Amino acid sequence: MAPDTARMRLGGMALANGLLVHGPGHWAAAVVDDQGRVIVRSGPRPRIDMGPLDKVPLARGLARMAEMLMVVPAARKGVPEARLAMEDGPLAPIMAGAMAATAASRRIIRSATGQEAVAAALALAPPLLALRASDAAAWHAVEHKSIAAYERAGEEGIADNARDPKEHDRCGSNLVLPMMLASAAGNLLARRLPTRRARLIGRITTTAVAVGAAVEAFAFAERRPGHPVSRAIHGAGHAIQAGFVTREPDERQLAVGRAAMHEILRAERAAVAA
Repeated sequence: MAPDTARMRLGGMALANGLLVHGPGHWAAAVVDDQGRVIVRSGPRPRIDMGPLDKVPLARGLARMAEMLMVVPAARKGVPEARLAMEDGPLAPIMAGAMAATAASRRIIRSATGQEAVAAALALAPPLLALRASDAAAWHAVEHKSIAAYERAGEEGIADNARDPKEHDRCGSNLVLPMMLASAAGNLLARRLPTRRARLIGRITTTAVAVGAAVEAFAFAERRPGHPVSRAIHGAGHAIQAGFVTREPDERQLAVGRAAMHEILRAERAAVAA
């Protein structure tokens, strides 16, 4: 049974043709199909039962990230018309360029710290640039505006989602800075391992630890927004949102966002009443 829908905590994800929103127990999506029709559907949200590990730092962060990712295939199955953001962006040439730039930086930069810092930044460049080049940037702004409108004034506020900012403090862009720092630090340590196999395992482990650490940093920044670390995380996130991954949406896109929000509230309310 889902909790009461009074200002529940909602998350979301921009699609290439609409908005995916998830609440405590359900997901809801509103998308525009190839004929211009608005398709609205919802379904139960996948969950991972961590048991006692849910209180273990890093492990719980990985679980929360995995749960968010699990919503995507569930929504794609429920809404075949939905397209992911990366499907519309020129991801392949951007990835090729990032790989070439990483290889070149390792030849030019002699410092191991500098090499890892540049590699961490370039690894994040493809999704950011692909989002910027696609309609998903506008849908990303729809996500932020719609959730912010609900947080500001409850269900009634959704009708006025145009007035809310396109940047949001709980955007996934706030994971970028801590993930970059954790990845660079972990890969520097992995370089010191004695064998190639050990270094490969070290880099794989670093990726998992960096994700968990980034989620923990994200949660810390939300709990203590005035802390200098939190301000740095939110500052980097807002800069990424403003410069790369959001764009002001039009009224039709905002209307689709409103449809997704009303559907998630309907689904959660129905679960409470069941």
